[in-house]
Amino acid sequence: MKSFGRLLRHNQNYRAVWTGQIVSEIGDHFNNIAVMSLAMEHPKPGLVVTGVFLARAVPMLIAGPVAGVLLDRLDRRRVMIASDLVRAVIALGFIFCLTHRDNWLLFALSSLLMFASPFFTSGRSSILPSIATPDELHTANTMTQTTAWASLTLGAFLGAIGVQSGYRIAFTFNAISFLVSAWCVSRLHRPEGFRPAASLQRTGCRGGTKQEGNTGQSADSASRCAQVPQTKAVGGVREYLDGLRYMKSVPLFAAIAMISVGWASGGGAAQILFSLFGEKVFRAGPMGIGLIWGCAGVGLLIGGAIAYRLGPSLTFKQYKTTIAIVYVIHGGAYILFSQMPTIIWACVFIAISRAAVAISSVLNVSQLMHHVDDRFRGRLFATLESLTWSTMMLSMMAAGAASTVYSPRTIGAWAGALSSTTAIFWTWRNLTGKIPEPPITAEDDTEAVTHAI
Repeated sequence: MKSFGRLLRHNQNYRAVWTGQIVSEIGDHFNNIAVMSLAMEHPKPGLVVTGVFLARAVPMLIAGPVAGVLLDRLDRRRVMIASDLVRAVIALGFIFCLTHRDNWLLFALSSLLMFASPFFTSGRSSILPSIATPDELHTANTMTQTTAWASLTLGAFLGAIGVQSGYRIAFTFNAISFLVSAWCVSRLHRPEGFRPAASLQRTGCRGGTKQEGNTGQSADSASRCAQVPQTKAVGGVREYLDGLRYMKSVPLFAAIAMISVGWASGGGAAQILFSLFGEKVFRAGPMGIGLIWGCAGVGLLIGGAIAYRLGPSLTFKQYKTTIAIVYVIHGGAYILFSQMPTIIWACVFIAISRAAVAISSVLNVSQLMHHVDDRFRGRLFATLESLTWSTMMLSMMAAGAASTVYSPRTIGAWAGALSSTTAIFWTWRNLTGKIPEPPITAEDDTEAVTHAI
């Protein structure tokens, strides 16, 4: 906690981003609860809820590439501000759903809001290494993620109160939260601005000799670095494809992308299963749903704290071993959660599962922030976000459909097993030496980072 407080006191840029994050994410939960409550008022609520999920999933496939290219082409601070302002207008638009009860309007606004989100969230991840020193980066990343998990619980609670006070209040607060976030981001300042690096020369990819000196990698690794596109891209599609080739050229980035998708393929089902377990399995009603979600949130916070302590002391080899272990723990605990006879024990194991997920998330993102070239940060983080959320949405829909045939316990066991298979993939890649440590990037030529988490 002392490190977090010191970071907020001494880093004005991070303090601005963090403040905007808190307000906007709590506002997001006001919107989520209000939209789902509106959907439940429909004569066929299940159909409308499924429509909302689809309306949110499809735009993510399109938004990721667009957001990534723009974040790597334009001033990231301005892109984030524009995203907040656009989302403020869209959030106010939901008020029309109160007088025009057409489902298409609810779907359209949900799509637009989701489409605009990656321009901010991926921008925040891309900009963080630019506003935090190398020594602050792990702390800043941990704080950013744990704040998001804490706001999930707090935002859901406050959102429920807001909806009870009226939908207009909930949607209006959501819009105001985006305006506050835009103002906070506008206070970011750096002499050189927030436009990404124009070339790969800042990564240390200037030849095999220098790369080997920094990382101890082989000439083969140097050749991979040389394969990264260095010609000027023509058009957004070309730029996005360059970003995908860059991600593929670095085994660590490709491996993190694969395990993120693997987790989401089972983890997305939790959005449906938590409600099913609270209502149908344990027959605890809304209180049961809230208890399961609350314990999941507590697990995320505990995992974030563990990752914060572990991160600075882990070598790259130990980091890779830790990821394999926590994914096994996550999958195993998830399966046990689905089979527990009482809700108390179920909450214990879902907390353990989520703690393992949090450890993986914090450590993986810290690695990405240290190793991803500034020129490609926007595209990489936006692509990861699109892949994860799209897979989660598909997982949710699959779990919902399966719930009409199979019991929640069966679905939960399969979801846990599916999520833990990522450990098999990661371990196999690691043991065969296919996840070498990439070079550490530097924000400028005079301040190279010489240590890794």
